[in-house]
Amino acid sequence: MSSVIPAEEAVLSETEFAKKPICILVLGMAGSGKSTLVQRLTAHLDTASTPPYVINLDPAVHEVAYPANIDIRDTVNYKEVMKQYSLGPNGAIVTSLNLFATKFDQVMQFIDKRTSEFKYVILDTPGQIEVFTWSASGQIITEALASVFPTVVVYVMDTARSVNPVTFMSNMLYACSIMYKYKLPFIVAMNKTDIVDNQFAVDWMTDFEAFQEAVEQEKSYSANLTRSMSLVLDDFYSSLKSIGVSAVTGANINEFFQLIDEAGMEYIRDYRPEYDRLKEEKAKGESNAREVELERMKKEMLGGLGFLLICVYT
Repeated sequence: MSSVIPAEEAVLSETEFAKKPICILVLGMAGSGKSTLVQRLTAHLDTASTPPYVINLDPAVHEVAYPANIDIRDTVNYKEVMKQYSLGPNGAIVTSLNLFATKFDQVMQFIDKRTSEFKYVILDTPGQIEVFTWSASGQIITEALASVFPTVVVYVMDTARSVNPVTFMSNMLYACSIMYKYKLPFIVAMNKTDIVDNQFAVDWMTDFEAFQEAVEQEKSYSANLTRSMSLVLDDFYSSLKSIGVSAVTGANINEFFQLIDEAGMEYIRDYRPEYDRLKEEKAKGESNAREVELERMKKEMLGGLGFLLICVYT
């Protein structure tokens, strides 16, 4: 049987998929202003009478400054996890996320039931970025979302702390590693432009000589490493979408959502076929495994029947 989808069905499928809400996965270093940005995005959409579906994935946060539809703290008690498993703060966050990830299929059902009510689903991640980006639970959550909804990764960069070229390069290397790890549409939100304008960062990404001049002023060993690494990131910069925003003043939030919408269409056009292929391969693998198991059971049943017949006739 052919698995090719007729053109009319393919177009309809893509049109229907475009109606689904865009999942915005907000990542960033501690202190970059992730949660403040999530608060600003939520307030902006509320004001526009298009409230988002918001999920807090930080089990260790004391308070969230935005209304969360789903809060990991309602499911997992971070302090109890520390006590029960004798863990430190970061270990407890990882374990809490792992426990939450085992129930994430229920979260997907909650989102799916209300897809017609929201245009965006915003997920706020833990302050310790590595806890989410390099953990199994982070991978599970991201792949679960991206297999069903258009998903965009937003990396929040602290512009004020990135005026040093070495620090800027560290941020860009981390952003690069995340983008290639998740293989999803990726946007760098240069936050805190109310303190420092992000034009210097744009210049460094688009003008190699300008960045080299800035690095020349640094005399440390890390500056030498930064100088050599800057050549490697040229290809990364060419495909990178970035925008300067302020979570405090709300500057460029409209432009930010325009980028999100473009990234959502990019997901449907370029990334969804790959996720569909992976889902099809997984389904085939599960089907083959079921057939193997069924064949094994048949052999065992036939073997048992033969033994009974031998017993009867002897």
